[in-house]
Amino acid sequence: MMRRLVSILLIAPAWLIPAWAAPPKPANLAPVKWVNPLGGTDSSHAFSRGNLYPAVAVPFGMNAWTPQTGLDPDGWTYRYDAQQIRGLKLTHQPSPWINDYGSLSLMPMSGELHVLDKDRGAYFSHEREAAHPYAYKVKLLESGIWAEVTPTSRAAVLRFTYPATPKAYVVLDAFPKGRKTVGEQAIGDVSVRVDASRRRIVGISRYNHGGVPANFGHHFIVEFDQEIADCGTWDPSGPRKETSLQGDHVGVWVEFKATAGLTLQAKVGTSFISLGQAELNLRREVGEQSYSAVEARAQKAWEDALGRVKVEGGDAASLEVFYSCLYRTHLFPRTFHEVDAAGKTLHYSPYSGQVEPGPLFTDNGFWDTFRAAFPLMALMQPGLDNQMMQGIVNAYREGGWIPEWQSPGYRDCMIGTNSSAILADAWAKGIRDWDGRKAWEGMVKGAHTAEPSSTSLGRLGASHYDRLGYVPSDVKIDESAARTLEYAYDDWCMWRFGKALGLPAAEVEPYLRSSRNYRKLFDPGTGFMRGRLQDGTWQSPFRPDSWGGVFTEGCSWHWTWCVFHDPAGLSTLLGGDTAMAAKLDSVFTTRPTFESSYYGGVIHEIAEMVVADMGQYAHGNQPIQHMIYLYDWVGQPWKAQRWARETMARMYRPGPGMYCGDEDNGQTSAWYVFSALGFYPVTPGQTQYALGSPRFTKATMKLENGRTFTVEAPGNGPDKPYIQSATLNGKPLNRNWIDHAEIQAGGVLRLVMSKQPNLKRGTRPEDRPYSLSRDPEASEGR
Repeated sequence: MMRRLVSILLIAPAWLIPAWAAPPKPANLAPVKWVNPLGGTDSSHAFSRGNLYPAVAVPFGMNAWTPQTGLDPDGWTYRYDAQQIRGLKLTHQPSPWINDYGSLSLMPMSGELHVLDKDRGAYFSHEREAAHPYAYKVKLLESGIWAEVTPTSRAAVLRFTYPATPKAYVVLDAFPKGRKTVGEQAIGDVSVRVDASRRRIVGISRYNHGGVPANFGHHFIVEFDQEIADCGTWDPSGPRKETSLQGDHVGVWVEFKATAGLTLQAKVGTSFISLGQAELNLRREVGEQSYSAVEARAQKAWEDALGRVKVEGGDAASLEVFYSCLYRTHLFPRTFHEVDAAGKTLHYSPYSGQVEPGPLFTDNGFWDTFRAAFPLMALMQPGLDNQMMQGIVNAYREGGWIPEWQSPGYRDCMIGTNSSAILADAWAKGIRDWDGRKAWEGMVKGAHTAEPSSTSLGRLGASHYDRLGYVPSDVKIDESAARTLEYAYDDWCMWRFGKALGLPAAEVEPYLRSSRNYRKLFDPGTGFMRGRLQDGTWQSPFRPDSWGGVFTEGCSWHWTWCVFHDPAGLSTLLGGDTAMAAKLDSVFTTRPTFESSYYGGVIHEIAEMVVADMGQYAHGNQPIQHMIYLYDWVGQPWKAQRWARETMARMYRPGPGMYCGDEDNGQTSAWYVFSALGFYPVTPGQTQYALGSPRFTKATMKLENGRTFTVEAPGNGPDKPYIQSATLNGKPLNRNWIDHAEIQAGGVLRLVMSKQPNLKRGTRPEDRPYSLSRDPEASEGR
């Protein structure tokens, strides 16, 4: 049944971004669309609806392909409201704010030759467009050409079907270099060469927006299955007859005979290591296979990936959203390693500039993904998660710092040392076939120093934090309060990880002490976290709805809850569980006011919070996404159930504007996947999941160890968000959490859902999930 269900989801004819996993809708069911006052369906600097493009890839593949509607270097490479397509683009873009690297595109055309992206646009319609995770197809309306692409991890096959025409072209664009220098070294030229006798193009794309050494290049081979009638190269000045060209921005044009029509296949192989490796990748992953055969393999890969979780009992919209979100969690981080002719795993390192042994992954911002995307990986694919931990350690070995944002190498973006949470979480869940001692070495370095030219390697303000227990707001370091709160949580992760490694107490106990530093930013006079000066006084003036400044992409309404590791300790600061519950309530009942002078205007995260109309709750950005589940820590779990279900219903809608804000590398999608299953990892670094409210009547997880874990909620529906009672493998479950080991052991979590809350279940202190303040191994005297 699961195979059949997933097949239907994947081949559905509807075109939705990002919801390719849509089951057919009954004719009398009107589609649900999220309409907001700003209008439109596309993401922009002013308002984000996910920042997505239709990524055609295999799960965690090295490359993705997408239709290109924008002009380089526009970060929004595809816009749903655009009218023209300018090529099928090989992309590695993890975010429009980070942009792309190693790109190339192929564009078919007939009649007059146009090589520049501003000139080669072709009109298209969503009525003649089909997108699936495993394939994309579109009709270029003026020419009548059908353009298609289907992927492997490091290669792809494109198919162009021309009507009868005397001039049939394909234009390859290797894109400009982008960042011209890295440090004091110039990036090499983009180079292309066409060999008509072998029906192939070879080249190197140097395209990048940072995060690469001077010798960076993406090597590619394009092989056609038809004879080339004419060919040449081009640069911004126009087409040339030369068959090879180097420069800042170059490309190739080829002509084929299509007087009676033509179906043309182009096989593309790529490598970050060498041209020879690109050819090996092409032979190994495509070889002599046809477009249809490669498409069938890619479809099977997605059926297997999405088929790990089977949900039942939801309506068409909830199924569409769930599988769309699950799809997003299988795109990042991308594989960056390759396999040589001897079968050895190796990679070009964007950290050392050398070819290095072992696995490596990239295109990920840990500030976002430590929260739920990596924990989902640890739950469902621990073997792959283990490889990813190996890759993080390899990055440290090769570059001297544990990365926090990778694309493909170090990027200067966001705050914290959240790699500690990802590594500690994997280790806590038994995923340990990687060098923990080396990882510890990198954690310690990052905890006490900062890379001078970056704000995202190590800890900016580490010396102040180590001396005062917080980063002051008057030392010219932005986001000082947010940094302090994240450093405290990261220190707790280090304490847990160091203890699990068996390190001496003298090495790990200091991190236990500093993990309580969050308390130094709590102001009992206002009941909020706030910035503090070096002399210990509070930064003034203070407004809890003031965005930016001492906080990152949010305000104190959001960051006050960022005590992932010690909600019980936060409750004590707030005056006890009743007071904390009331404070949580106020997030939803306080009007969505804001003060934005720090930014000089309204940033998209602010607009998204206001439009969401859920008070100060800003689900469109990551800092507060866990906050709903904190009700489990204060004896009012029914409120977690109510708000989790309401957020799923209100903030995720099928269609081009599916998300209510940024969808960063799968994090906002992973929130939905976990929440729809009925539990959420509030505190990565330990093994408990807080219970919420499942979206479906049944969800079956096929675990990597061969067991299955099922969440049953018979009779569940939109009007039944509350858990009346629960059993785990037939035994009563009164607590507000379930353990990772209990899921991995397999079994059944059965939840009786109701329209009315059970005000007695889950209210005892022993029913609450983990908190540092209640950890018997973490006494204050240490």
